[in-house]
Amino acid sequence: MRRWLSAPRGVVLLALLTLGVALVSTAVGYEIARHSDENLWAEQRTALRNATSEIRTMFAHGRDIDQRFVRMIENSARLPDLKFELAPSDDGREVQPVIDGDGRIAGFFTWQRTAPTTAAMGALMPYIAALMIVLIAFAIYSLWHLGLAARDLSETEALAQRAADQDKLTGMPNHAKMVELLDLALAEREPGETTSFVVFELDGMADVTANFGVLGSDELIIAVADRIREAAPPEAICGRIGSDEFAMLMTTADNVDVDAMVAAVLESIARPHWLETVVRVSAHAGFAQAPHHAATRGELTRRAELALRAAAGKGPGSRVAFDAPLDKVSTDQKFIQRELPRAVSANELELHYQPIISAHGGRIVGVEALLRWTHATRGPIGPAIFIPIAEQMGLMDTIGAFVLRRALQEAKRWPDLYIAVNLSPLQVRDGSIVEVVRSALEDSGVPPSRLMLEITEGVLVDNPDEMVRRIEDLHGLGVRVALDDFGSGYSNLGYLQRFPLDKLKIDRSFVTALGASANGGVIIQAIVALGRALGLSILVEGVETEQQRVLLRLAGCDEMQGFLFAKPAPAAAIDRLLAQQKRGGGMTVPEGPAAQSA
Repeated sequence: MRRWLSAPRGVVLLALLTLGVALVSTAVGYEIARHSDENLWAEQRTALRNATSEIRTMFAHGRDIDQRFVRMIENSARLPDLKFELAPSDDGREVQPVIDGDGRIAGFFTWQRTAPTTAAMGALMPYIAALMIVLIAFAIYSLWHLGLAARDLSETEALAQRAADQDKLTGMPNHAKMVELLDLALAEREPGETTSFVVFELDGMADVTANFGVLGSDELIIAVADRIREAAPPEAICGRIGSDEFAMLMTTADNVDVDAMVAAVLESIARPHWLETVVRVSAHAGFAQAPHHAATRGELTRRAELALRAAAGKGPGSRVAFDAPLDKVSTDQKFIQRELPRAVSANELELHYQPIISAHGGRIVGVEALLRWTHATRGPIGPAIFIPIAEQMGLMDTIGAFVLRRALQEAKRWPDLYIAVNLSPLQVRDGSIVEVVRSALEDSGVPPSRLMLEITEGVLVDNPDEMVRRIEDLHGLGVRVALDDFGSGYSNLGYLQRFPLDKLKIDRSFVTALGASANGGVIIQAIVALGRALGLSILVEGVETEQQRVLLRLAGCDEMQGFLFAKPAPAAAIDRLLAQQKRGGGMTVPEGPAAQSA
């Protein structure tokens, strides 16, 4: 039955076709029958006229007509119940006058006119009518089911459309629908109005999923969606456009403070949520406006995303409106994404070195290898700009191996110095780093004791057990490991006992505070004391003044590094510094491209 109902249109067409064929067939059959009977009647009249002509010659008077002759005419003309009467009765019978030899009416032939074919059709009509009634009922039934099916189909299509337009979890418009609504809003925007597109991104959702599972994070997403709806202005349309991204679209007068509206939504999201316990999440937001920032949907959404990225850099709870410099940053990123792979393959990257100075005696005891890129048309591009992009593009394995091998090859010209090489977090997490270091040492012939590998704090907390094993494996090669930028990140003193480190590099922010804060020197003294207790040597970076140098030496630091002594420079400049030091002269700070900051 369901299969029959699933194709109602075919059923109705079949019913209507059958009904039509029956009606047409009945009408055609009836017309054929009527023509057949009319032909029979014409034949009968012709036969009767011929018979009456014979009567005039055979019988002088009508009263002499033999009844046997009448029966013969009845049979030959197929005239049922033919009679010869002197005066016909008024009973509806057909009448044909008979003229005798004298030209007078001798009597009348009468017979019962019949339509046998039409009569047969008439006998079938009740059955045909019954069949047509059944077919009509069948068609009406099918049409009724067609109406139900059409209604169900319409409801199904409406549900499918809603499913295509809505986020399944929150019921909000999804990404595709928000794009459609944005196109509509831009098309309907009137002069003096501003269309704003705001993107919100949640912070800390990975921790929520880790602690409460996928269902817990889904519950929180639903709660956040409700908060956004409540805090958004009435004219705004809110949607979910990503796993942890929401959007808000609204067209307002030019003088409306959209920034305040965005701030209200962020504050609402940041209020405590309840997931078996109190949970706090925050969000950051970026927005762009038409016509101030863009005229088309593509530009508006792209620039809102640029503003969102800028807000992410500022931290949770931040909001940023698009500004022209953000677009320049995006353009620069695209340039680097295009040019960096070519520069790597063309061996255009180079190393500069910054001397590391002994705090007691002021002699160069080591150099730190720093990556540099000087583009043929753009000039110097700082590592802080292109290294994050290299990590995103998966180029750090290649670049890291290049830095390590080049640094060790050039270290052979300074046999009395150790060389420090920074390892990116991606390199440290990769188990193959130990084999890369071993291979580079073997190819260079530099003793492992002269290599200092620098890692950052963040790497240690990702997977502590694995990092302990990684550092021990590197120690097994004979190299040393330093903790770079100590104090700039987690600053968890507990892990210093756990990880087999050799050196602490105190972040430059503590050095800057020496002249501005009375506590700056105390903090450095505490770090030095901690390092001493753990058997670690202490290097301070970012030394720029003589006062800082004196204070750091008094605090007990072992080594220093900074612009006071030398800026990063090519290997040839380091050769000159070492030669000058050997002659007993003071060091001079290199100028030009070598003066790029580390």
